[in-house]
Amino acid sequence: MTDLTQQLQDMREEYDGKPLFKADLDDCPFAQFSSWLIEAQQAKVPDPNACSLGTVDENAKPMARAVLLKGMEDEMFTFYTNYKSRKARHLENNPYATMHFPWFSMERQVIVSGKVTKVAVDQSDEYFQSRPLMSRLGAWASRQSEVLDSRETLEKAFIDARDKLGEQPEKPPHWGGYALEPDSIEFWQGGPSRLHDRFIYRLTNGENLWNVERFYP
Repeated sequence: MTDLTQQLQDMREEYDGKPLFKADLDDCPFAQFSSWLIEAQQAKVPDPNACSLGTVDENAKPMARAVLLKGMEDEMFTFYTNYKSRKARHLENNPYATMHFPWFSMERQVIVSGKVTKVAVDQSDEYFQSRPLMSRLGAWASRQSEVLDSRETLEKAFIDARDKLGEQPEKPPHWGGYALEPDSIEFWQGGPSRLHDRFIYRLTNGENLWNVERFYP
């Protein structure tokens, strides 16, 4: 056994939060998520709206990366990206994805799974114009997920975009939003002796009703 392996095996957090009961949960998983997200923000969890987005490619190989949740409307979770990126290619081939919100400093995590579709162009336009100018220019400068020969090439592309587009760049045609419509949402809270609390809301087929059940940790 290597020293690093031993160190990894010795890394252990003991959870000491109070138990989570079904009666503590809202009947609506979106209301429950909103409540936990607000509590994470109040607890100063870094980037509480950040999550790992899991997708699979055409060969069913999984991949995950961090994205920011930028909307919760009509019972959908919205994020924005380059439509030519690797994640976008994955979603074009297989439109199902998972968002994992790791609020470990609060001994909590949430897993949201479902089908992903593109949002309307006007919605993407509205959000794009709300972004800081540097972020808007960056969307034009970055050929996301393509091979880049140097940092200098990227910086030059940014300067060229700034010089060409000025202070009011329009949304690139290759950039926009996705909305994940969940069919399951899991809430996990750490417990003493690894007796964690797990509750999964699942959408009842054809009835548009949510059923919540407790699962073994």
